[in-house]
Amino acid sequence: MADDPPVTPYDKPAGGWDALRSSLHALREQDVVLKGAGTLLRTNQPTGFDCPGCAWPDRNAHSSFEFCENGVKAVANEATARRVTREFFAEHPVAWLAQQDDHFLEAQGRLTEPMAYDAASDRYVPIGWNDAFARIAAALHALPSPDAAVFYTSGRTSNEAAFLYQLFVREFGTNNLPDCSNMCHEPSGVALTEQLGSGKGSVTLDDFEQCDAIFIFGQNPGTNHPRMLGELRSAAKRGCRIVAFNPLRERGLERFTNPQSPAEMFGGGSTRIATHYYQPRIGGDLAVATAIAKVVVERDAVDHAFIAAHVDGFDALAASLRATGWDALERESGLTRKQLEEAAQVYVDSRATILCWGMGITQHRRSVATIQMLANVLLLRGNIGRPGAGPCPVRGHSNVQGDRTMGIYEQPSDAFLDHLGAAFDFAPPRAHGFDTVAAIEAMHDGRAAVFFAMGGNFAAATPDSARVHAALQRCALTVQVSTKLNRSHVVHGRDALILPCLGRTEIDLQAGGPQAVTVEDSMSMVHLSSGMNPPASEHLLSEPAIVARLAAATLPRSRTRWAWLVEDYDRIRDRIAQVVDGFDDFNARVRRPGGFHLRHPGRDRRFPTPSGRAQLFAHPLDEGSMATPAPAPFTLMTVRAHDQYNTTIYGLDDRYRGVHGLRRVCFISPADLQRHGLADGQHVDITSVWHAADGALEERTVSDFRLIAYDIPDGCLASYFPETNALVPLDHHAERARTPASKAIPVRLSPRAPA
Repeated sequence: MADDPPVTPYDKPAGGWDALRSSLHALREQDVVLKGAGTLLRTNQPTGFDCPGCAWPDRNAHSSFEFCENGVKAVANEATARRVTREFFAEHPVAWLAQQDDHFLEAQGRLTEPMAYDAASDRYVPIGWNDAFARIAAALHALPSPDAAVFYTSGRTSNEAAFLYQLFVREFGTNNLPDCSNMCHEPSGVALTEQLGSGKGSVTLDDFEQCDAIFIFGQNPGTNHPRMLGELRSAAKRGCRIVAFNPLRERGLERFTNPQSPAEMFGGGSTRIATHYYQPRIGGDLAVATAIAKVVVERDAVDHAFIAAHVDGFDALAASLRATGWDALERESGLTRKQLEEAAQVYVDSRATILCWGMGITQHRRSVATIQMLANVLLLRGNIGRPGAGPCPVRGHSNVQGDRTMGIYEQPSDAFLDHLGAAFDFAPPRAHGFDTVAAIEAMHDGRAAVFFAMGGNFAAATPDSARVHAALQRCALTVQVSTKLNRSHVVHGRDALILPCLGRTEIDLQAGGPQAVTVEDSMSMVHLSSGMNPPASEHLLSEPAIVARLAAATLPRSRTRWAWLVEDYDRIRDRIAQVVDGFDDFNARVRRPGGFHLRHPGRDRRFPTPSGRAQLFAHPLDEGSMATPAPAPFTLMTVRAHDQYNTTIYGLDDRYRGVHGLRRVCFISPADLQRHGLADGQHVDITSVWHAADGALEERTVSDFRLIAYDIPDGCLASYFPETNALVPLDHHAERARTPASKAIPVRLSPRAPA
C-alpha cells in the first residue's frame, strides 16, 4: 500500500549501538529512565542482574552488566510507570478492548487490583480478594468432577509458586495441568527421556568454553536469547566452529558487536558468529541430522568403545542410515550433498560438540524424530558425558524448565505422586490430565468449564485462534493471574476474574519479611531471585500467596498449612526438598553464590532408561510427509519479531529484518515472487490448507499481510505470531508430543485488491 512504512535491509551486526539505543528507548517509552536504569543494576540480585525474561543462564549472577536489549525491554515493561486502574476499565467496555491489537493492550501498563467481569455493563469492575477467591471456590465446587477444571501455567511462574500450584490442583483432585512446555519444548522432553533417561539438556556454560564445534538448529538467539550471543562470540574468538541451520538469514547468527566490549563498540568492530550457515527448507532438519549421522557411520567416525559400553540400537540405526539415499536427503533437506557432507565433516573433525536447538525444531509434526536423530548424532561419537559436548535444548521463558521440575505436568510419574502424597498426607489423583491441546478440546466440547491461568496469555499463545477463543468463551469461569492487560482478559468465559500479581522485579513482603523465589534456567542451574522495586500497587499479591489463599478457600479440609507456608518461602523450599529429587538441603544450597546445578545423569554417562543404557533410534525420512496439499504451494513458519517476547509485543519494529511500524508481514523469496506473479510490498491474504481426519480439505484465512522479499528458501514463508496462530489447526501437532506444528503450515497466498 502507498502509505506502508518502508522496509530497509539491515546491514549492521547484531547488538552494538543500535541495541543500546533501543534499550534506552524502551526505558523512555515506559517513563522509567532513572528507575529502569537503577533496576537494571540490581534486578533480583543485591549487586547484579538476574534476567526475568528468557531462560538462558547468567554466567555471573553478581555482575551489574549481564543483561541484553530484550532483558531491558522485559524490565522496562514490568517497571513501567503506566497503570491500568478501575477508572480505565470503567471507561472502556470489553467489546471495545477486544477490537484493539495486542500491542495496545500490553502498552496500557500494570494491573492494580482484582477485577471481575460484569456482563450487564460489559466492563470489568473491582472485586475484593476474599470475594474473588470465594467466587472461584464456588465455581470449582459446582463442577461435576475436578477434571472439569483446567489449570494452566506459564513459564514466568517461580518454583515456589509452581510447587504450591500443582499441590493445590492435585489436592483438589485432578492432573489437568497443561503448561507452556506443551506448546514449545515438549518434543525435547519426550525424545530425550526415551533416549537418555532425562528430558533436559546436559551442557553447562562451562562446556561452551571447551567445545570445538557448536551446531545451532532452528534457533534465532539474536532475538530470542540475546545473551547467548556473548557465549557464541567468545567461542568464535577462540576458534570454535559454529554451524547454523536456519531457513532465514538471521543477523544474530552472522555478526555480533558486543555492547559490553569497548573495543568493538568504539572501534567499529564485530565478531563473525557462524563459520558455516545453511538454509534448509522448512522442516528439513530431520534430513540434515540423518545426513550427518550417515556420514559418521559410513566414514567410520563412530566412538565404538562408547557405543559398546553405554548405547543400544547401533546396528539398526547404521543399517537404516546406509539404506537412506542421498537423493532423498537432498530433496527433503533442501541442501546439496556437498553442503551436507561439509557440515558433517565439521562434526567429524570436532573433538567435542554441542548441539543447540529451539522451537524451529520442536514445532513440527516429526519433531520427536528430529530431536532423536540429533541425539543419535551426539551418541555416535560419544558427545555426551564429555567436557564441551552434549545436547542443549534452549528453552524460552525464565522458569519454563523449573515449572516442569516442580510437578507442573499432566502426566506425573508414580514416584513423584508417591512422594507428594506422603509429604502432604493425601492421595493424589493418578489418571493423566489434559495437555494444552486436550484442554482446548475439552473446553470447546463442554467437558471443562473452569479455566485458571497462572500467568501467560493463553488466548494469544495457542494455535487455531478461533477455536481457542470459542472454547474459552464457553467456560463458566475464566481466571487470569497477570501483571498486565492482554488478549486473554478480553476473550473470557461467562464469568471472568483478573487477579493482579507482583512482578519478579518487585519486593515480595510476607509475614516473615521480604521473600526471594527460585528459578531453574535452561542448563539446570537453580538460583534465588528477589525483587528490589516497590510493588506497582498496594493491592497486588504474590503468586504463592494467590495460590495459598485460593487453596484455603477451596479446600477447607486440607491438611496443608497454606497460610503458614507463604509466611516464609523457606518453608515451601523445605517441602520441595521432601518431594523433588535433587533438592536436598535446598535452602542452604540455593544461597551459595550462583545457586546450584541439578546434575544431568548423562554427564556421568549414566542413562536412567529401562535398560540402563542410552538408545539409538532409526527414523526413516517418511518421504512425501513434507508435501503440502495441492492448493497450498507454500510452507509457512511463525516467528517472533525483534520487538516482542513470546506474545508480549514491545513495539512494531523488527530491526534486524529491516521492518519498522509493521507486524502483518510475510517474508518470501524473490524467486517465489516472480514465479507466482507477486510483487514485493503487495498485500495478500494467507490461507492454510490441510487434510482433516476424514480426508476433507479444511481452511483458515488471515487477511491483509504485506509481502517482503527476503533471503529464505523457495517455497518457504515466514510471518509473525500471534497474528498467524489462527492458521494452525488444533490437530496439526507433533507426533507423540502434541506441540502445535506452527513452524510448518501448508498455505496459499491470495492477492488483495489495491485500496
